[in-house]
Amino acid sequence: MRQEEIWDADAAQHYDTPGTGMFAPEVLGPVVDRLAALAGDGPALEFAIGTGRVAVPLSARGVPVTGIELSRPMLDRLRTKVDEQTIPVVVGDMATATAPGRYPLVYLVYNTISNLLTQDEQVGCFRNAARHLVPGGRFVIELGVPDLRTLPPGQDAVVFHSESGYLGVDTYDVVRQHLVSHHFEFGEGRRFRLGRSPHRYVWPGELDLMGRLAGLELESRHADWSGAEFTAESTSHVSVYRLPV
Repeated sequence: MRQEEIWDADAAQHYDTPGTGMFAPEVLGPVVDRLAALAGDGPALEFAIGTGRVAVPLSARGVPVTGIELSRPMLDRLRTKVDEQTIPVVVGDMATATAPGRYPLVYLVYNTISNLLTQDEQVGCFRNAARHLVPGGRFVIELGVPDLRTLPPGQDAVVFHSESGYLGVDTYDVVRQHLVSHHFEFGEGRRFRLGRSPHRYVWPGELDLMGRLAGLELESRHADWSGAEFTAESTSHVSVYRLPV
């Protein structure tokens, strides 16, 4: 499936969950705090800005934010919150689209680099970030650590979450580093809704090499936005890459 088909009007309608999930204050607050500190007095560019989960509160903190977004339905939802003057957005692919100006901060959150399904596209994303940075500027990525230890030998699928009314299953192609997340939401009787999203998972070391290919240096890596230590047991990381002066 193409990304335009995944992030359609139906996905945009169900994306925002105000006050809960990834929109919960305890989840979103540390993200905005860290990005605001990294941006300082300068503007920021968000790749795959979506419906503005991060950009809207970051802009409200006084950080001028510009976005790049491929999905017009997601952008339409953002426009119900802020206008083009408040948060301008370039419609296009985050690996190739160009926003005007240069920035001290470019960021890409919530596993979104994995939506690029080839290594070349992911390297292109790093290079695109580097093109938009001022010398000394930073590219911040939030990404999960591949959880292949949950796969028993000979099995290519695992349940990653189960609760009343919902079942999440990941299927893996370990040769291509691909996984597809299947989201089953159950309603009354036989009614259910299925959502699927393909990803190319990336190990932290591979991500660092992509940064080097783009002329960026790893500055820091933590397990979360609050700065917890990254360890072998961490399930995700926030990595900061810097363009040398």
